Amino acid sequence: MMVFQEIVDSVIALSIEEQDNLIELIQKQREEQHGNKFWEGFKKLRETMQREGISFDDDDFADLRDRSPGREVNL
Repeated sequence: MMVFQEIVDSVIALSIEEQDNLIELIQKQREEQHGNKFWEGFKKLRETMQREGISFDDDDFADLRDRSPGREVNL
């Protein structure tokens, strides 16, 4: 198994184009992993809501908005 420094040295030895391709590959992999974590968390939330009988509808969000005009502006 390669140690971290050996990997760094190997990457430095690559051409610029190969380094760019490697960076792109790593970025895509990270995006996929992040997306999978989000989706798994979302599915877990839905399962918990279903198991616990938790539900919500539009009435739950009816009075959440602050309808005040905001702060007074002096020009």
